[in-house]
Amino acid sequence: MEENHKNPKEIKKINFGPKKLKTFFIKHLDKIYAAKSHLIGHLPKIANEAHFSDLRYAILETMEDVEKQLARMEIIYNILDAERSDASYSGLSGLVDDAFADIMLHSSEPEFRDMSIAFYMQNIESMEASSFQVLQMAAVKLKNKQVKQLIKENYDEAKADRTLLLFITAKYITAKE
Repeated sequence: MEENHKNPKEIKKINFGPKKLKTFFIKHLDKIYAAKSHLIGHLPKIANEAHFSDLRYAILETMEDVEKQLARMEIIYNILDAERSDASYSGLSGLVDDAFADIMLHSSEPEFRDMSIAFYMQNIESMEASSFQVLQMAAVKLKNKQVKQLIKENYDEAKADRTLLLFITAKYITAKE
């Protein structure tokens, strides 16, 4: 049986034009920036709704991280000499809005309210980490070490927040009554 089934198009090196890549990068950075700006407005309210103190603490820590991530993204805009635009961010903002609505739906049941918070925060952090991870790969092609490092820091923070929330959720669910 022949092992060489590779299509010549599959082994070609992908060539991104630097201008188009920068446009792609900025467009997607705009989406994350807009979604994080939307999220930061909701996190204090979500933290206030958390019954489980560890969950409240994690949300407040996430809020601090989001503020740092937004500041790093502003530095990236400056480095790339790019203007931030109002991007369409309906995916992440919709998730934030759904989370807040679901949390309010369970306002009289602290256990389910906390589970809703944990569920949505986990989803939000997963989407953000994935988005930063793709931008981190694209940043390599931009050939700017500082942009690459700033995106890596944002990715690492989003990933750490996701892990913290997962740990706290497991602790909450398995806690003895």
